[in-house]
Amino acid sequence: MTEERRARVLSIVVCGAGPAGEVGRLVGPAQERGWDVQVIATPAALDFIDVADLEARTGRPVRSAYRKPGQPRSPRSDAVIVAPATYNTINKTAVGISDTYALGILAEAPGLGIPVVMLPFVNSALAGRRAFRRSVDELRAEGVRVLFGPGEFEPHPPGTGGERIDRFPWLSALLLAEEMTTRAIV
Repeated sequence: MTEERRARVLSIVVCGAGPAGEVGRLVGPAQERGWDVQVIATPAALDFIDVADLEARTGRPVRSAYRKPGQPRSPRSDAVIVAPATYNTINKTAVGISDTYALGILAEAPGLGIPVVMLPFVNSALAGRRAFRRSVDELRAEGVRVLFGPGEFEPHPPGTGGERIDRFPWLSALLLAEEMTTRAIV
């Protein structure tokens, strides 16, 4: 008798920023690589994404609020990717604010040993703020992998984010999440 192995669960936390509408560019490759994908949207992201399409593609509801009593729980994540990660979400996560469902997932994941990858989408004015740099440092100190800096995500000048959406490195976040998950198992 063989034990059935459950699919790895990838939670994608999508925030309200330019690339959010293209989150399918992460969902598809993750599924092709054997991940069971669930999408968690910040309230601001709901205006950017096609909820019905994502639900059809994943077979799961897009969650943006805590479940009601009696509703089924979402499966526990094996990895979490936050993409695009906004200035607001990065800063709130770093200081432990948990005032939305998405932030609750992010507050808990490091404490559970779940690998977290954040792929920011911020402009240079925001990225230059001391609060942001401090938040990135705090998250990295807790083991969250923030893809920010040379060779990773580099901020764009204010007002030019739309020109960067097609080059948003979705696959880099997926490959890193897989690497982190493999290391966590070994």
